[in-house]
Amino acid sequence: MENIYIFMLVALVTLAIIDLVVGVSNDAVNFLNSAIGSRAVSFKTIMIVASIGVAFGALSSSGMMEVARKGIFVPGQFMFSEIMVIFLAVMLTDILLLDFFNTMGLPTSTTVSIVFELLGAAVCVAVIKIASSETETFLSLGNYINSDKALEIIVGILLSVFIAFSIGALAQFLSRLVLSFKFEKLSPIYGAVFSGIAVTSIVYFLLIKGFKNAAFMSDSVKAFVNGNVWGTVGINFAFWTIVSLALIQFFKINIYRIIIILGTFALAMAFAGNDLVNFIGVPIAAFNSYEGWTLAGSPDPTTYSMEGLAGAVPTKPILLLGAGLIMVLTLWFSSKAKAVVKTSVDLARQDEGSERFEPNYLSRIFVRFFINANYTIDKITPEGFKKFSDKQFSQIPASRSRKEEAPAFDMVRASVNLMVASVLISIATSMKLPLSTTYVTFMVTMGTSLADRAWGTESAVYRVAGVLNVIGGWFFTAISAFVAASVMAAAIYFLKLPGIIGLLLLAAFFLTRNFLSHRKKSKEIKTETSLQKAESSSIQGVIQESAANISSVVKRGNKIYSTSLDSLARQDLSRLKKNKKGISKLNVEVDELRDNIFYFIKNLDESSDGASQFYITTLGYLQDMTQSLEYISKASYKHVNNNHKNLRFNQIKELKEIEGNLNELFDEIQITFENKNFEHIGAILDQKQQLFDQVSDKINKQIQRTRTEESSPKNTTLYFGLLQETKDLIVATMNLLEQYDNAYDGSVTAATISMPEKDTSDSEVTE
Repeated sequence: MENIYIFMLVALVTLAIIDLVVGVSNDAVNFLNSAIGSRAVSFKTIMIVASIGVAFGALSSSGMMEVARKGIFVPGQFMFSEIMVIFLAVMLTDILLLDFFNTMGLPTSTTVSIVFELLGAAVCVAVIKIASSETETFLSLGNYINSDKALEIIVGILLSVFIAFSIGALAQFLSRLVLSFKFEKLSPIYGAVFSGIAVTSIVYFLLIKGFKNAAFMSDSVKAFVNGNVWGTVGINFAFWTIVSLALIQFFKINIYRIIIILGTFALAMAFAGNDLVNFIGVPIAAFNSYEGWTLAGSPDPTTYSMEGLAGAVPTKPILLLGAGLIMVLTLWFSSKAKAVVKTSVDLARQDEGSERFEPNYLSRIFVRFFINANYTIDKITPEGFKKFSDKQFSQIPASRSRKEEAPAFDMVRASVNLMVASVLISIATSMKLPLSTTYVTFMVTMGTSLADRAWGTESAVYRVAGVLNVIGGWFFTAISAFVAASVMAAAIYFLKLPGIIGLLLLAAFFLTRNFLSHRKKSKEIKTETSLQKAESSSIQGVIQESAANISSVVKRGNKIYSTSLDSLARQDLSRLKKNKKGISKLNVEVDELRDNIFYFIKNLDESSDGASQFYITTLGYLQDMTQSLEYISKASYKHVNNNHKNLRFNQIKELKEIEGNLNELFDEIQITFENKNFEHIGAILDQKQQLFDQVSDKINKQIQRTRTEESSPKNTTLYFGLLQETKDLIVATMNLLEQYDNAYDGSVTAATISMPEKDTSDSEVTE
């Protein structure tokens, strides 16, 4: 009997290591997004500072482990065999849930997940016990679950969403109103006072939240800080303001960078100190349970009560240090952590750009409501204040190329993010109110971005949709964590060892699949040539820059066209589905280029109207090409997905003939534009009529077949649609080539005319 519990312990230790990796990959957003988004310091420096904070935090987390032992359920109501079932179910659920969110690139709350997993597994086991008891009813469930604590956590988390967003928005509005976007040109006094407030907030946060459970903090220091809150704050503010003024005035140091570095360290430390329980608290509690059971002489595990978990059990420092090391390594090497951070930074960035999330009904309602509310507020706001605030919130417009290299937001906003998150978490901790650091830091970031006018009418509906997706994901975490942990606990309880082995294999399968899928997707992103925005101010420059885009569209379009027809012939639904995603991605990239036209024209010289028209027309033809490819791809997928009859042999044969000629054409175009051998375009255009005649011939043949032998309306509709869109694809491609040929000839002629006389003879010799 003892062997099964040793096996469960080994499984829990393994799961704890994996959970540390997937947990840190998600929670890194809590302390990295402000520093990375503002680019205040190099990425390497950010990671070093965060790593030191995580290491210190891990050593100060011993006291938090009690949450896993007795925070959610009453341990004395469960036997040793039951408590091990609960802990194993929780760890299995936690790993799969967090890995799912990491793979999606979405931040979620590890606190919410662990709380609801413990709640779900404990409720499941309690219900099983009550159902098998003759004396208890389901009203007795309250004896097993610490319902007051669970309710307190849920309410605290819900409130923290609105409070963090509101306070973040207010703090950023006031900070920008005083400092403006030209904060670096203001008197050093402004920066020193702002730094005094920010650093005091962060230091107080460290004292209250970061070091409160640290072994190296003496009881006298803790007592002084807790008993003299305002005195501690006042002394800190005066000290840090003077130090900041000296650093700015005499050493010319950018004080905002110091704030960001210190804030990153503080949040990283608090994360490790308080959230480490989310990853290793359950396995450590399981080890404590097993230790207590063996010390008692290994009695019957089904009758040995776990009352011992209700007491304080210190965690060995070596375990905390080992966990901290795994967290630091994950921080450096996890690509999923970078994906989660990117989502948060993109939602908060100051400028417009490509948006990850699509608008939804709720986001449109919210934006419409706030636009109307803004009109009402605008009417009652004094004109003088409106002019002053508009001046303070105005930015120096940068050229498009410079804008792309700029940080997502400036150092004032990054500092406010860190300061407000620190203050809110400190206050909640001192009041013993539970909350999620992920909820607080994310919602503060969203609030500051809204107040900073980063959510303009051009981007608000997309940003709000993103925020709603993330918040919805949090609630999904709570519900799915409760349900999944309950199911796993029931499976382990009834199936014993076979159930444990089966669930472990299932977890290994999903983790491996997600890892391979994420790695494959990352490689595809690296290897696939994305379309690049043009930056030149002349036709000749745009011709050269756009060549790579045309080569990429033709190459990817050729693959999409061939795959559509080949998969249609083979009735291969999975390839058609994947192909549909490929054309959707290409469509999005072309749309992004069109969305960038505003910045492209803004960046041009006044004399470059020709370059603008050439670029706009080129994008129009590229869009025509992708729309034809999209129809071909989606129509083929729909036909096979609806289980319609396969195309006739003659139809497939004719399509393959066209495909062969188009493959040769696209290959020729791709090579021409890759090598920028634009003189060859004329030879390609000579094939235009031949291709048109071939497609027209196939259309005429199908018309004759329809009159005499064709019996499937769906096949006829599909075949005519494919031929017509193929013709449109050829038209768009040839129009693009003709425009390119004419523009290139014109630009070369203009360059030759403007060439100095002394170079003319050399040019002729070369020719």
